[in-house]
Amino acid sequence: MPKDKRDVEAGLLNKGFQPQPGGDHNYFVYVALDGKKALAKTKTSHGRGFDIGDSLLGMMARQCALTRAQFLKLIECPLSREDYENLLRQAGML
Repeated sequence: MPKDKRDVEAGLLNKGFQPQPGGDHNYFVYVALDGKKALAKTKTSHGRGFDIGDSLLGMMARQCALTRAQFLKLIECPLSREDYENLLRQAGML
């Protein structure tokens, strides 16, 4: 099921992703609670008011070291920031 780009970006920001400067896309890098940057990062297009489809959500999930279902939980808030950090540690990305 597609998700609104603004909702995805807001979910990322709420869970510790920080916007990074970039010319061609909106880049987001995860910054852990202790201030360390993780290897988890993703991006969205500059375009306004569009939905992100299932295929792209799956790619974003892999960039964040998650399954698509886990990524949806991350941006919709059932997956806490602490739980996400534990998953990143298990994946060797933090």
